[in-house]
Amino acid sequence: MAREKRILLINPWIYDFAAVNMWARPLGLLKVAEYLSSYDVEIKFIDCLNTFRRKRYNMGKYPKETLPTPEPVKEIKRRYGRYGISKDEFIERLKEAYPVDAILVTSIMTYWYPAVIDIINICREHYPDTPIILGGIYATLCKEHAERTTKADKIIPGPADGRLIKALNDFGVSLKQTNKKVPYYKLGLYTDISYAPVLTSIGCPFRCSYCASGLLRTDFIQRPTNEILSEIQQLHSLGVQDMAFYDDALLYRSDYHIKPLLRGIAEMNLPVRFHTPNGLHARYIDWEIARLMYLGNFKTIRLSLETVNPERQKATGGKVGNEELREAVSLLKKAGFSAEHIGVYLMYGLPDQNIEEVWEGVRFLKDLKVRINLAEYSPIPGTKDWERLVKDGVIDEEIDPLLTNNSVFSVLYSGYRHEDIKRLKDDVVRYNQSITSS
Repeated sequence: MAREKRILLINPWIYDFAAVNMWARPLGLLKVAEYLSSYDVEIKFIDCLNTFRRKRYNMGKYPKETLPTPEPVKEIKRRYGRYGISKDEFIERLKEAYPVDAILVTSIMTYWYPAVIDIINICREHYPDTPIILGGIYATLCKEHAERTTKADKIIPGPADGRLIKALNDFGVSLKQTNKKVPYYKLGLYTDISYAPVLTSIGCPFRCSYCASGLLRTDFIQRPTNEILSEIQQLHSLGVQDMAFYDDALLYRSDYHIKPLLRGIAEMNLPVRFHTPNGLHARYIDWEIARLMYLGNFKTIRLSLETVNPERQKATGGKVGNEELREAVSLLKKAGFSAEHIGVYLMYGLPDQNIEEVWEGVRFLKDLKVRINLAEYSPIPGTKDWERLVKDGVIDEEIDPLLTNNSVFSVLYSGYRHEDIKRLKDDVVRYNQSITSS
């Protein structure tokens, strides 16, 4: 009797100057596993990032092995490295998966592509005749670059669908559909699931100039409330203590989506902590949402501001105004949240943004007495900002993705002096420490 087909799914390391785990999982790859569960296939899984030193709320830092800094970013005076499990551990787990009929590799940030190259090269050494298919964000946004550099046998941009099954069939890996789809978190891919990301929607209804969400998904679908509540219940039963909502527009159409969901969470009264690491749209926060989030045991609230410049707010998408943010913060504090729980993302290095504008944002947020989360701007291929930077001659359309790293771009292309960036960061760190200790 022929054995069942076996497919190996791999989430690569992070190659970067810095990396922290904020309840992250490779959701796209896990959805691929869920999709494949409806076929007669055995799934093997290696998450190179499934290791980190736990800190508060099950967040933490990945182990880091220093690597030679790639030539394009030699000017950055920071240690470049591999984050995640060791290379030896990856190879050992690769051997344990033998034999496999196909290898599926995901990709996240475009400037992490060197890790994808290394993963594929190692897989080639141990599985020279096995087809390797690459997907994920980098493969979607930089498909031509990926085709030139990764040596994957096939690159599939976008979400998992019939194209994957066709590609597998073309490689001689024919699968039979069974219609027994299993949620990814019940596939047993992780032995420790003390935390989990949750998506209550797919896509985003907004088109901010710096964001690639609309390039990755053109549609926007909000999941049924009862389905989400059932998932939260099941995740809790599996041992999840911290859940993070990773939606791009969690509060959109609040009367029909987030409010019924928050009421359901409050009624379940589970011993679970909730977090919103993606910036929330502050303009949608009203008293009911603020109160329900507090009653539902939300511990990490992140709001998006990006800039205090009204003209730039409008030009980048009109996500929020300063007074809307001020009102949202007031409501959250009135509901019971302290300054330590409320953080606001403030970008620096945006196209044509001088550093005084960033300082103005810092002063504004200090006045609101909230945590300041500085976000280094990174241009993303295909976005309006990207097209503008290319048109203005700031970057070349064929720029190496390594140079778009958020740790790199503001240093090399923003026009800010290194000492000014350092002074800005140091000031924000001191201020945030004072918020925490107060």
